[in-house]
Amino acid sequence: MQERTTTLAPIEYRLEGVSHSFPGAETAAIQNVDLTIRRGSFTALIGPSGCGKSTLLNMFAGLLTPSQGSVRFRGESLTGPAPQVGVMFQKPALLPWRTTLENILLPIEVAEGKAAARQKVDAAMELIETVGLGGFAHAHPWQLSGGMAQRAAICRMLITEPEILLLDEPFGALDELTRERMDAEIQRIALERDATVILVTHSIPESIFLADRVLAMAARPGRVNQIIDVDLPRPRTVDSVADPRYVQYLKDVRTALDRGHHD
Repeated sequence: MQERTTTLAPIEYRLEGVSHSFPGAETAAIQNVDLTIRRGSFTALIGPSGCGKSTLLNMFAGLLTPSQGSVRFRGESLTGPAPQVGVMFQKPALLPWRTTLENILLPIEVAEGKAAARQKVDAAMELIETVGLGGFAHAHPWQLSGGMAQRAAICRMLITEPEILLLDEPFGALDELTRERMDAEIQRIALERDATVILVTHSIPESIFLADRVLAMAARPGRVNQIIDVDLPRPRTVDSVADPRYVQYLKDVRTALDRGHHD
């Protein structure tokens, strides 16, 4: 059994008194959030639409500066995207004129040039095989299914060897079986790399299956309503859902979300 040791791990992110309002909005997107994310942890953000999940994720990514409060990354004020961070959004956003391999190598090409990208071809091909896309390295996006495109997007995120994975509802548009397979793949990658992962999701079962901590959020204004620590052994499998603790966590998260809806 492989465990993720996070209790005494260094702090990855610290949010203190973070609030943010978008121009013209009547209500703050998030308000007065205090939060600590430790290195090697897997955190899920769950809540209703408009509760600020994606806003928080964009702050972790260094893409958004809060209106108030501070976001610190490894002890320093976060002022922009960090090279240690990989981001994956709901849509794979593959460039249609590039092959799977070329799309995966794009971050290296943009950051370091074509010569550096060529040196990463073997690593990219290994990732392609790892996620089950063998034989599709030279296919274009229109030749890939939705699940295959998402796997290519995972490879594109991983090619830079990020230490932190920020995932914004990446599998929400996939069928249930493909989504379960992709969840298992993300868990495997996180365990293998001891990566810090922050996942935005609308799925209560997915949040419990993947995360060490589930942050149940409430909207208007967005805030963390309750934190549920998930103490289930890893790696988690389809058998984990039969664990009585898993069932209880389902109830706990659902209760926290319902309470946040009525606060």
